[in-house]
Amino acid sequence: MNEQAFKILEFDQLRALIRRGAQTPFGRAAVDELKPLADLDLLRRGLQIVAETVAIRKRGVRWSFEELPDPADALARLQIAGVALDSLALLALARWCETAMSTRASLLAERDTAPNLFQLVANLPGELNSIAARVTNKILPSGELDDRASSELARIRHDIARLRSNITRSLESLMRQSPAAIQDELVTIRNDRFVIPVRADHRGQVGGVAHGFSSSGATVFIEPLKTIEANNELQSLREAEEREIAKILFALSEDLRGELPAIGLAVDATAQLDFVGAKASFAAKFNCVAPEIVSGATLEFIDARHPLLEENLSAAGGEVVPVAFALNDEHDSMVISGANAGGKTVVLKTAGLLSLMALSGVPVPAREMRLPFYASVLADIGDHQSIAANLSTFTSHVANIAKMIELCAPPALVLLDEVGTGTDPEEGSALGVAVVDQFRRACGANVIATTHYGGLKMYAANEAGVMNASVEFDEKTLRPTYRLLVGIAGSSSGLEIARRFGIPAEIINAAHAVVGESSRSAAEYLGRIKREAGEAEALRRALEEERAAVAEKYALLDKQAERDESERQRAFQQALQTTVSELEKRSRELIATIQDRSQRLKVERESQRRVAELKREAQRATNAGGRRETISGPSASTTGRAVKVMRDGQVVPKELALASGAGEEQQVSYVSGSPRPIVVGDKVKLRSFGSIGIVDQIKGDEIEVRVKALRFREKLENLELVEAVNPVKNDAGRFAKLRSQRAAEVSLRGDDQPARVEINVIGQTTDEAVDAVDKFLDVAFMNSQGRLRIIHGHGTGALRRAIAELLKGHPHVERFLAAPQDQGGSGATLVELKS
Repeated sequence: MNEQAFKILEFDQLRALIRRGAQTPFGRAAVDELKPLADLDLLRRGLQIVAETVAIRKRGVRWSFEELPDPADALARLQIAGVALDSLALLALARWCETAMSTRASLLAERDTAPNLFQLVANLPGELNSIAARVTNKILPSGELDDRASSELARIRHDIARLRSNITRSLESLMRQSPAAIQDELVTIRNDRFVIPVRADHRGQVGGVAHGFSSSGATVFIEPLKTIEANNELQSLREAEEREIAKILFALSEDLRGELPAIGLAVDATAQLDFVGAKASFAAKFNCVAPEIVSGATLEFIDARHPLLEENLSAAGGEVVPVAFALNDEHDSMVISGANAGGKTVVLKTAGLLSLMALSGVPVPAREMRLPFYASVLADIGDHQSIAANLSTFTSHVANIAKMIELCAPPALVLLDEVGTGTDPEEGSALGVAVVDQFRRACGANVIATTHYGGLKMYAANEAGVMNASVEFDEKTLRPTYRLLVGIAGSSSGLEIARRFGIPAEIINAAHAVVGESSRSAAEYLGRIKREAGEAEALRRALEEERAAVAEKYALLDKQAERDESERQRAFQQALQTTVSELEKRSRELIATIQDRSQRLKVERESQRRVAELKREAQRATNAGGRRETISGPSASTTGRAVKVMRDGQVVPKELALASGAGEEQQVSYVSGSPRPIVVGDKVKLRSFGSIGIVDQIKGDEIEVRVKALRFREKLENLELVEAVNPVKNDAGRFAKLRSQRAAEVSLRGDDQPARVEINVIGQTTDEAVDAVDKFLDVAFMNSQGRLRIIHGHGTGALRRAIAELLKGHPHVERFLAAPQDQGGSGATLVELKS
């Protein structure tokens, strides 16, 4: 992209702002080279990488390159064959390798959430760790070589330490022999040789070589004759140490020279990460978003802010007024008018700079932004007049616009500030219209222009594809609000601004008199439009607030409904639990009175099945979200196929059913019989339960009573002689009201049907089949049958699925599976019941 607009839009200042987040020389150099990209895929990938970096930083994943030294010189020297690096340069390269691999390790865990970012380090070779280890194992952080760098170096340093110790002890002994001649009993080093301080006036008492005087001349530093040979040997050892160190550094340099491509990858990856980190730091500081690159002519800003302006205002405690507007295929250009110092130029610079940022892969300070993949961003903003170049304001603008016309390549964004200004208003207005139209039609550009000319405002109002906009001016305070009003042309309010800045009232009044009637009418018309637009905006905000209040009210109602439903469910579950407990208790009491063991076992199993079925039906009703009844008292609801409640000697059919239908049942009514002794065959009422039975045997005061298939032994005083009366009809409505009654009897009956081992439900609906199979399982379980077969056929598979769903949660079923081929295959199901 041509850089014509970079200086005008202050792109260099933006680079400097982003540069603050870079930590390495390479990262800073990458920021300095920042510019719009020519490859759309590369641009989108770059924006995605920054977005991923911002996201993982919020989760605490960070990297830092602050302490890394500049490796440029070391890399350059390493490329020259035979050149050895010093220890600090080798350490610098090792640290870059270590940092690159540690950063790769931290990003490895984020490769699924940040795949594009991880690709920057995905190809780093694993030998970088060993390269760094080879250097750090031999060179200490201070830059000195470790004694273990080589066995020869360790031997030499051991000899040096031993010899130094011997020389020091010898000199200390000599000083103790001549205390009067010694200035201070302190062994020192002069010219890399061990010496002792001797008083100048006692110099003759200590024989040796003088290595200079103190600054006062009172002390002469003598190397005694007896240590000269040892000092010579020490000097030789030091030279040998230096040769060994040079040898080790050369070997390390050659080693790293062979790994130069891997080291280069580490440096490049670290530099890219530093560059990305700088953009991510900028995005976090200015609350930026990744812009969306779209096709067509759509340029949309929502709450966009100029970063340089925001930086300056933030330092002074101010805030930027955000900009929002949209250009598209229907309206590809916009003419902004309004008061001076109202923010028109800020809108232009915000649109231009943020577009350059987005095309350079930098997040933008806005809530949302969409723009085309512009090939050109061109701007004519500010006064380019130059005395040296003999350019006036008008000629400088015209020259710049002429250059822009030559450079314009579609798709383009063209920004024109005060187009046509600096000459006769009529000619300037006509020129401005022609220039805007040229960029729109010949270059296919999105054009944003500012003006005070009425001709341009009329052009925007009448030309399809161009819209008016204005910066708001508060006529009460005579100050701009810096808000952009799209769709409304603005008046310049020049006289009012002049009044605010202290121009005398008589001058303002005279100017008003000079202004033409048409101009005043136009200004008044624009003012009225602004007022009406302001009123409409206020009404819209009020409606928005009212809508938010209504939404909040409905949200509160929803929460209250949820709380009520939760409380109702809790009460339902509590009542259900109470009912189940009462049913189980009464069943146990009933079972305890049964003498026959097999009958007692069957009744006990039937009781367990009914309790399980009661819970299952309640759960189904809850899951279906259908009508529920709150259960209270000692009675309960269940399916009612085999459980009946006896009350006052009468059978109340299906009173325990949760989902039974309404209907009429034929019932038998009993009344107390005439007083007489009870004999075998009489019908009696069990006072303790209220059940009606027939007397089978009488043994003294104990009587055996048969109630259906069950037998009870009761005392005579617990029985009441009864007689049957004519059958009556009793309406048992659905979910009949359950009455609390302590004498209620739960009668569990067996099944008199002959035992069957299979059932055929082909041709039935799913509901009919499920009900038939459920009853079939009950009968089979009561008769202690083990294996059953259910024939449902193939068809659409609906019967098979419905029956499988029933069998999954059935209390009697141990397991089930499809029948083998000789027994029906997938058209039948084999069931094994619990024992």
